[in-house]
Amino acid sequence: MNEAVLNDLAEPNKPDHAGPETEDSLNIEYTDTVGQPLCEEAKIRTKEVNVYYADNQAIHNVSLDIGENEVIALIGPSGCGKSTYLRTLNRMNDTIDICRVEGQILLDGEDIYTKKQDPVLLRARVGMVFQKPNPFPKSIYDNVAYGPRIHGLTRNKSELDDLVEESLTKAGLFQEVKDRLDAPGTGLSGGQQQRLCIARTIAVQPEVILMDEPASALDPIATAKIEELINELKENFTIVIVTHSMQQAARVSQRTAYFHMGRLIEVGETDQIFTNPAHELTEKYITGRFG
Repeated sequence: MNEAVLNDLAEPNKPDHAGPETEDSLNIEYTDTVGQPLCEEAKIRTKEVNVYYADNQAIHNVSLDIGENEVIALIGPSGCGKSTYLRTLNRMNDTIDICRVEGQILLDGEDIYTKKQDPVLLRARVGMVFQKPNPFPKSIYDNVAYGPRIHGLTRNKSELDDLVEESLTKAGLFQEVKDRLDAPGTGLSGGQQQRLCIARTIAVQPEVILMDEPASALDPIATAKIEELINELKENFTIVIVTHSMQQAARVSQRTAYFHMGRLIEVGETDQIFTNPAHELTEKYITGRFG
C-alpha cells in the first residue's frame, strides 16, 4: 500500500453535511457480494453462512474463501458482523447458548460443524487472539507450555523447552523475556502480553490464526510490533484479522472483505478495495461518509 493511499485513509475526505450518513439516508439496495469472494487455494471455505442470536439474524448468507498463507482483513462499521463471522471459523459461537449457525464452513474440505468434530481439537488448528490480552495467571513459560502439555505435543521437558523458546521467538518476545520466564505473564506490558498470547496460540501448532482487533488496546509502538509480527507469521499461517483501522488493514493484509449490517458487501485485493472499490457502500465507508 503506497504512502499516499495510507494518508488518504488516515484523513478521509468528509462531506459538507454534518455527521456521517445514517443507514436510512443511504437508501442503497443490498446485492450479492461483489469482487472476489472465492479463491483457488482456499484453506477455509464458507458457504451461505447465516448466524442467529435467538430470533435476531446477525450474519446474512455470507460466502467467502480464505486463502492458504494469506492475511485477509475484515472491515466495516461497529456491529456489522465482523467478529461474529470470525467466531464461526473455530466454533467460538458454540459457547453462546442462543447462537445458531447455518450454512457450511469447510477447513481443508472438511465441515467443521459436523457432530464428529471435536471443538477443542478444532481450536488447536484454528487459534484465536482476542482484542484484550488475556494471559493466564501463570508464569510466562507456563502460559506458552499449557497448550502443548494438554495436547501431548512434546515427549519430554527438553522438547517442551525448545517449543516454548521457538514460540516466543516467532512471537518476537523471547529476547525480551528469556531471563524471566518464571515471572508472571500478567506482569508484562500490554503489548508484550498480546505477543505472549500470540506465542501461546502458536505453541499448539495451528494452521489458522484468527485475530479480533489484536492491537486496538495497544499504543502505536506496540501496535507496530504486532503488525510486523503479522507480516512475518503469514509465511507459516493463514491469518484472518478483524480491524477497525483501515490503515492497519492496508498495511498487513493481501485481501480485504467489507461487511455492512451483517452482509458481506465486497471482497478484493486490499489495494483495489482502498483505491477503487466497486460497491457504493464500500466507497462511502472508505471515504469516511459512513460508519
